[in-house]
Formats: sequence, structure tokens, C-alpha cells
Amino acid sequence: MRILTVIYEFPPIGGGGGRAAYDICAELAARGHDVTVLTAHMNDLPRDEILDGFRVVRIPSRRTEAFVASFEAMLFYILAGFSKGLELIRHSRPDVIHTHFAVPSGALAWMLSILTNIPYILTAHLGDVPGGVPQKTAHWFRWLKPFTNPIWGRAKYVAAVSEFTRQLALKHYPVEIRVIPNGADFTHIVTDKVEINATPRIVFAGRFVSQKNPLAIVRALSRLKDLNWACSMLGDGPMSEEVKAEIEKNGLGKRFHLTGWVTPADVLDEFSRSDILFMPSLSEGLPVVGVDALVKGLAIVASRIGGFLDLVDQDSNGCLVQVEDEAGFASALRGLLSDRDRLLKFRLASLEKAKDFDIGKIVDQYEGMMREALG
Repeated sequence: MRILTVIYEFPPIGGGGGRAAYDICAELAARGHDVTVLTAHMNDLPRDEILDGFRVVRIPSRRTEAFVASFEAMLFYILAGFSKGLELIRHSRPDVIHTHFAVPSGALAWMLSILTNIPYILTAHLGDVPGGVPQKTAHWFRWLKPFTNPIWGRAKYVAAVSEFTRQLALKHYPVEIRVIPNGADFTHIVTDKVEINATPRIVFAGRFVSQKNPLAIVRALSRLKDLNWACSMLGDGPMSEEVKAEIEKNGLGKRFHLTGWVTPADVLDEFSRSDILFMPSLSEGLPVVGVDALVKGLAIVASRIGGFLDLVDQDSNGCLVQVEDEAGFASALRGLLSDRDRLLKFRLASLEKAKDFDIGKIVDQYEGMMREALG
């Protein structure tokens, strides 16, 4: 098949949705499909390149930061992507379009499908669903919602990355939605090499924005000064200075390491050296960092929300805590940091659970969906 993937943010810019799309594209290309990605350009990234067997075409978007896209940048991506998308379609004649995020990428896929009659499938990641990330998108959806109905309605098939995302979408869009989680390559897992660090290492990976609740990481760990631990926070964003100030206020400067914005490869490298993923998010779809944590055999302490319900088996490979319960997060972490045998057991359980998210199984479902879309 010839596949055009339409997504407004794609590694090395953006978050977990782009990472998930990258893995799908790479696996499809490895299976012999002709895959082209139409995404946004930023800074000095190549305009046109081949990555892992598929083509990436980047168009102007006025995007200025890797970790966030303004409304203007999203709109400009749609406008610039319209002409470039038609050009790519004329030259490569794709059989199907796969778009990630109903907004803004879905709007572009909808326009291209209207003009060319090429079917598209839509993957929803949560932030593109009304109410998914209210602190970020509520004001947009107040007036944008009516314009999104045709995007969902015209899609040949719709997938959601978690059951939580699916149920939320069904409240707004009367369409059939399948759940296809984000995946990862777990073929390199070696279960006999899991060892707990002498100083247990806790890791967070994500944007420093209110949705990810990064200040709660510092405040929860400030309750555990009596224990031995170190914490790396991977990422960047508008709350980075607040996080640094909170660390200094609690006298934890020697315990924390803030890396700034990092590549997906850097995230995996850090996970390989860590023991616990700590994600006190306020909302999540199916976080790619959670899947990566399973692949790397990390215990997970996270909020009892969204896709984490699919990733964590309570008291087996991790602990789920009520949103914003900082004392609860501290208690869950204390239970793991003070019992190395329990921590090792949780890590081994994560490795086993990772097999449910094998990228091969995930792409089997997308490949089948695309073939169905072609009739």
C-alpha cells in the first residue's frame, strides 16, 4: 500500500503522539509499504528526508518551540499542508491517508479526502477530543467543536489509543471507534538483566505543562528525604522555572537532574538506567512514555486516569493513585523505595506486560484497518 500519514508534530518535535506515529510508520515501511509523512517544519530540520525506510516531508508552520504548538502554528500547518498534500498525492498517489489527531491534522486529512476521494483513518490521542485536556483546549473547543464533526464523520475508520479516550470521544461523536493502543518494539527485552540501582532512580518524561503536573513530583519526593533516591526529569516547557524553584525551595538540588528537551532515543537511554517511572498527570490518553517504561522494565507510579489504567496492574507492575493526591504518591513511592525485592518484582512484571503492546501487534490492526478502508 501507499500510505500518506498526516500529523502536525513528529519527532524530534512534539510529544508522545508523534512518537507513536513514528513507530507505526517505521513498522509499516519495514513490511514493504510506501509511507510518506506530511508534518510541520521547525528551525533547521530537513525539509525532506528518509527515516527508517519512510519519507518525511516538513512544511512551514511558524512553530517556534518543540514542546508546544500555538493555535497560529496549527492553523498555518493546515493551510501550508493543503497545497503540499495535493502535490504529494498527485506524485505518489497514496491509497489511504492515516491522520493522527482530529485537530489540527484531521482537518487537513478531511480537506484532502474531499478533493481526492482518498479514504482516511483517524487516530485520536485525547488532546484532540473535547474535554480530554481541558486546561489546554477547553477554550478552543467552545467554538471549534461544531467544525470537528465532519472530520470524525467522514473518516473511514476511527481508532482511539485507550478505552478512556474512546469513551470520551463517543460522548461527542456518534461514530464507531476501535481501541488500538500505542505500541513499542520489545524484541530486545532481556529479563535476566534487571537489577535495581544502588541508589534507586526515578524518572519523569514529558512536557513541563500543567497537564503533566510536574510540581507534584517535587512535592511528593520532598516527603521522602529520609530515603535513598535520585530523580531525572526529562523535558521542557513553560513550567520549567517553577519546577527549578520548587526543587531549590525543598533543598533537593543534589537529588534532581533536569535534562531539558531530549530526543526519543535519549528517553529510552535514561529509562534503561532507571527503576521507577513517576507520572502524576492530570490527564493522559495512552502515554508513549508509559509503554516505553514497560519495555524497559520500570515500575510505574502514576495517576489513576486515562491510559494508565491500561498500562498498570495495581500492585503488580505499579501503583495508581488518585489525581493530585501527593501524599498518596509519596506513600506508593516509599513502598517501592524501601523494599528492593518488591521493586524488582514490579519491574519484572512490567517486562511481561510490555508484550501486550508489541508494535507488531499494533500495526497488524492498523494494516488490517487500511486494507478494509480500501475495500
